[in-house]
Amino acid sequence: MSEYGVMLAEKQKAKYTYGVLERQFRNMFEKAAKSDGITGEVLLQSLECRLDNVVFRLGMAPTRAAARQLVSHKHIVVDGQVVNIPSYSVKPGQIVGVREKAKSLEVIEAALAGFNHSKYPWLEWDENTKSGKLLHKPERADIPENIKEQLIVELYSK
Repeated sequence: MSEYGVMLAEKQKAKYTYGVLERQFRNMFEKAAKSDGITGEVLLQSLECRLDNVVFRLGMAPTRAAARQLVSHKHIVVDGQVVNIPSYSVKPGQIVGVREKAKSLEVIEAALAGFNHSKYPWLEWDENTKSGKLLHKPERADIPENIKEQLIVELYSK
């Protein structure tokens, strides 16, 4: 495979992992490029802070696609307000929880049942309220995804 093919494959892997379409991904990259810090790390941090991904990481849904559906069907609240936009960017300190009406949903109960909540150091889970808090943006070392963000940066800077 050519060098370009390797970079493209890495970008596609990141897009499919996080369930983001091309234009959205490019916009996130351009925002990351303008912001302070290492572009690749900032890109991954912004992908990790998407509401659908936070819901998935907190264990409220078995997959990112299921998390996306929970968000768009208005089962998720951020700081007490219903948010139905999967791409909503969760800020550090915000509390993401399950809506009162949705706490008894089988999907959510099943997902939460066998989940280890101490897996991610940037998230904090409260079992009583079935909600989690984004403590801070994740460091690159903490993000478990096997994505070589440098290749994505090189691809877009061509």
